Amino acid sequence: MVSQALLPENDPIRPGGSTPIGITVDGKPATGLTGQTIAAIMMAEGRLSWRRSSVAGEPRGLFCGIGICFDCLVVVNGERDVRACQRRAVSGDAIEFQHDELPGVAG
Repeated sequence: MVSQALLPENDPIRPGGSTPIGITVDGKPATGLTGQTIAAIMMAEGRLSWRRSSVAGEPRGLFCGIGICFDCLVVVNGERDVRACQRRAVSGDAIEFQHDELPGVAG
């Protein structure tokens, strides 16, 4: 699967220009457009997973896309447990990947 950023002129919902924004994702610069979610920016740059499950270490990223499944959790500007599919990116956001062990699980 290949993700692509939808160009503003092709967006049937919000036609017109959009302002480019810059964020950092796990310490690396990423570019998106005003109004895009964090998940959309990461997927447009080719990243399909950004977290691993607590028990089996399986890759996780965008699954439901509507904020129900919690597979897309990231840390935004130091705030944990942010759903990347629900949070619109703001220029200057610092996104970090969130990896958590389950309490009481020996690994």
